[in-house]
Amino acid sequence: MTQAPAPPRRTGRRHDREIIALALPAFGSLVAEPLFVMVDSAVIGHLGTPQLAGLGVAAALLTTAVSVFVFLAYATTAAVARRVGAGDLPAAIRQGMDGIWLALLLGAAVIAAVLPTAPWLVEIFGASGTAAPYATSYLRISALGIPAMLVVLAATGVLRGLQDTRTPLYVAVGGFSANAALNIGLVYGAGLGIAGSAWGTVLAQCGMAAAYLVVVVRGARRHGATLRPDAAGIRASAQAGVPLLVRTLSLRAVLMIATAVAARLGDAEIAAHQIVLTLWSLLAFALDAIAIAGQAIIGRYLGAGDRDGARAACRRMVEWGIAAGLALGVLVALARPLFIPLFTSDPAVQGPLLSTLLVVAVTQPVSGIVFILDGVLMGAGDGRYLAWAMVVTLALFAPVALAVPLIGGGLVALWWAMALMMTVRMLTLWLRTRSGRWIVTGASR
Repeated sequence: MTQAPAPPRRTGRRHDREIIALALPAFGSLVAEPLFVMVDSAVIGHLGTPQLAGLGVAAALLTTAVSVFVFLAYATTAAVARRVGAGDLPAAIRQGMDGIWLALLLGAAVIAAVLPTAPWLVEIFGASGTAAPYATSYLRISALGIPAMLVVLAATGVLRGLQDTRTPLYVAVGGFSANAALNIGLVYGAGLGIAGSAWGTVLAQCGMAAAYLVVVVRGARRHGATLRPDAAGIRASAQAGVPLLVRTLSLRAVLMIATAVAARLGDAEIAAHQIVLTLWSLLAFALDAIAIAGQAIIGRYLGAGDRDGARAACRRMVEWGIAAGLALGVLVALARPLFIPLFTSDPAVQGPLLSTLLVVAVTQPVSGIVFILDGVLMGAGDGRYLAWAMVVTLALFAPVALAVPLIGGGLVALWWAMALMMTVRMLTLWLRTRSGRWIVTGASR
């Protein structure tokens, strides 16, 4: 006798439990990451303005260098989750180890590129004569921690694929705490200044990488998975990451164009833009946490050959994305007058900030759909489509954004262009999920 399918309400509750169990810890670890730079800023800020300015330039360069390789987490999550769904845990861990070996190779390449070019990079980013030596010192020392940072990305992807987002949260909290203690001790206790802050961050990142490796190695030994590097597996991980690299670079280009346009609008506008962008990024953490759950859940369902489960999970997560977007939009719209004074007391900045945040609030439901569908397609390993869609989005956004100063538009007009960008992303992602072509089952895509 064939078993009747579970009622929709019961199925929805099961998906809700899965989403909450994965998304909440993921949100915590996402929020912990930017706290590293905040701690460094707080500690170095008391040394002097040139030191803080140098940190700002070096941190921007480091963030860019590491964020370009975020595919190490995304691609690894999808690949590992598929093998978990297929019931092959040894293969899942071997796939994760390939991603970790790739992270080490890429980290070594980045060190080799950054160390000799650090002064030039600092100059290109516009550091002043007084800030440049501090920026160069911080950048060169912190670059030594880039392999550890990339290992953290890849290992986080392994654990997410294994449906474990709690361990990354614990490691992130431990890393943040260690970074704070090391910064204070090395900067003030040892008197190393900005170099002490850089060394503290490197040591904290290495500690996080070591913690992840202990967890992954234990899992490999438990399931009999090899830890040795496999050239074919590393090459496959790199090939899977290339489309996501294109997607990430296109998205970074969007943000850089928006910042460049805001700078042309005037000092007040660029100041307001930076505040809006910071809040927009914070809101993205909440939505990205659900997307991370989507990557793990969708990959597992497809690996298990469960097409209906993948479709049902996708629908439920989109509902979560819309609900979260609506809630965040209402929160931003109502709280604008309360938190704007926390960022600036300048009326010239508060004016455009108040209006621009309303645009951000209105578009949060769209952002919710975008983040969720992005995560769904990443979980399905549909990187090529994501790359193509983001390149198209960039091609449509760039002329609209660059036209804002030409037509006399202000910051609000620029952020309406950002809203257009998110809408285009939503349409391209919706068309793909509606087509069903992303649903490819099996242990590998």
